[in-house]
Amino acid sequence: MTPDLLFAALQGFVVGGGLILAIGAQNALVLRQGLLRQHHLSVASIGAVFDALLIVAGIAGMGALIAAAPGLLTVILWAGAAFLAWQGVKATRSALRPGGLEAARAEAADKRAALRTMLAVTVLNPHVYLDTTVMLGGIGARLPGAEPIAFGAGAVTASFVWFYGLALAAAALAPWLARPATWRIIDVLVAVVMFMVAGVLVMEALSGDK
Repeated sequence: MTPDLLFAALQGFVVGGGLILAIGAQNALVLRQGLLRQHHLSVASIGAVFDALLIVAGIAGMGALIAAAPGLLTVILWAGAAFLAWQGVKATRSALRPGGLEAARAEAADKRAALRTMLAVTVLNPHVYLDTTVMLGGIGARLPGAEPIAFGAGAVTASFVWFYGLALAAAALAPWLARPATWRIIDVLVAVVMFMVAGVLVMEALSGDK
């Protein structure tokens, strides 16, 4: 690999990693499943694979199409806000009722439900498209020669490292963190993240309607 390609890959890894950290709803769900030690790697896989597909699509030119379709983004904003708010309500209910940890384990035991939730959190969060497809794709597409491929590879690597690292770290810490009192705090934090992201989406949708 030439120095230019290596630098492009490193740039993609750093920029991609920084953007992934900001997608709070995905991270909150991966963390929650990791602490439950239930389907956490499968949930992480959805986040990483979906990111990879969007990064590749963005570098291929899809980012410009999304940026040119404000009506589509507005629909996704409202749908995402509603879904994330509902997830916040569920986390709040879990935090307030006794036996929240046992209830969470029973709820998370359904693998299909966990995967559907992660897919919905990913698909219905416009920031995923804006950060990965529009921003990362836009940066990578402007690079010369083969550097967009190296940039995309670096960004995709950052996504896989982050999601799997978060899932495995949460599972490793589960014996110390998955106590009823601690779990109540975790559910509160998950609820706060979901409500905050939903609120941001509502504000962005309202500003776009003006």
